[in-house]
This record gives sequence, C-alpha cells and structure tokens, in this order.
Amino acid sequence: MKTRNLARRLQHGFSLIEMMLVVAIMGVISAGILSQMNEAQQRGYSEQVKLDNFQEARDFVDQFFRDINQIGYPSSRLVDTTSLTWSPVLMPQATYTWANTYIFDNRMAIGLVSIGANAVQFEGDMIGNGVVQSVIYKINGQGSCDLCLQRSQVDKISADPLLQPQNWGTEVNDVLSNPIFTYFKADGTQIAIPAWPATLDISTLANAQILASIKTIKISLTIRNNSVIDRKTNQAIETNFEGEVSINNCSMATSGQATSCQ
Repeated sequence: MKTRNLARRLQHGFSLIEMMLVVAIMGVISAGILSQMNEAQQRGYSEQVKLDNFQEARDFVDQFFRDINQIGYPSSRLVDTTSLTWSPVLMPQATYTWANTYIFDNRMAIGLVSIGANAVQFEGDMIGNGVVQSVIYKINGQGSCDLCLQRSQVDKISADPLLQPQNWGTEVNDVLSNPIFTYFKADGTQIAIPAWPATLDISTLANAQILASIKTIKISLTIRNNSVIDRKTNQAIETNFEGEVSINNCSMATSGQATSCQ
C-alpha cells in the first residue's frame, strides 16, 4: 500500500507555484540575454558609423598628403630659366615684385599660394606628368555646404595664382574642426594665422615670407552629424582624425629667401 502511494506521488507533475517560478526565472534570463543583444547591436551600430567616418577622413587626408608632397615642383629654383629653349618663352609678371618673376607661368609651381585655418591652396605637379596643377582644400569651397571640406584641382593657367579656376570634387561631410589646418616653421614654431575666413596669401611681402617659411602642416578633422545618434548614449556620434606632413617647400613666393628645400 505504501509502495503504491509512493509511486502515485512520483507520477505527479510540477505544481503551479513551481511552474510560475520556472517561468519567472526563464523570463529574467531571456530579458538579460535580449538586453545584452540590444546593447551589442547599439554598440555595433555606433562603431560602424565611427569606422565609416574614420575611413572617409583617412582617405581624404591620404589624398592631401599625396598632393602636398608634390608642392612646388617644378619651380624656377629647380630649372634653368635663362635657357633659350623654352617654347613658348617664359611668362614674366610684375604684380608681386617680391615674388619670383615667373610665378604666373603655367609651367612653374609657386608652391603655397594661401593658407588659412580651414583652407590651403598650393601648386605642383600632382600627377607626375610635368603639368602643374592648382589645388585647393577648403571648408565650404563650393559655397553650398558649410560643413563640407572640399578639394579642387585644375591644370594651372598662365595667370595670377590667386585667380586660378576651380573644380570642386572630393569632400568630407559634417566637419566641425576649427582650425582644420595648423602650420609650423622648420624650428617647430607655430605660425599665427587670422581667424577664419581670413587667410594669408602671396599678395603681400610679409605674408609671402611666411608662406616660404612653412615646413610642417597639421590637419585635424572632427566629424559629427547631429542627426546620427548613438542609441546607447543618445549623443551625436563623433569621430576624430589627425595627421601631419613635412613639406619640401621650394617656394617662389619670395626671391632671395632661404626655403626648407635648400
């Protein structure tokens, strides 16, 4: 009799309380797993946005470094301007009396043309085919995007370097940095530049001498789109990228001044 009652008790299932306890435990475990998955998804989304922004900035800065390494080539400091084999003959200029005579000629690259907190213009053979290009990196270059860092490259025409045509292309969006560019002399001294949008250019002797003294350019990009929100922190996702490059500055902006390429 006792054996039969024991067998009957062993055949009974879980009680309601036991089932509710199991369900509650499973619910807590599931909620924890889902919370971790949601957090991982949010983190993955944020990291992907940062990675995309970082890659965009790096590609743009790599382009800038490739361009700036070609600055000032070819210049009158590297060729014989007295040769009679130039055809057509070299084009002289008298607008900027402190600068080299041939900075208007499209076969000569002056080097740095102007610098600013958020813009830099220079000339050089970017492609390596002997043709001089005028290149500009500038925030809002086209005038239609306040937070776009844009690039223009055109073949130089025989005219004032400050009046070259523009052809805007590659850009980085949502750039908040100010300044983007900082400039240093060979001894490491940082060059003071006016508040944006003012720039220093070849139009005065003092500024031309500053351009000729530059050895290093640092670029700093802070990218943030306020409409792209980190789902975990509810803050706009921000990405930072920095780099610097030393230039071979064979400037034609002034005559008779030592430059970093000598």
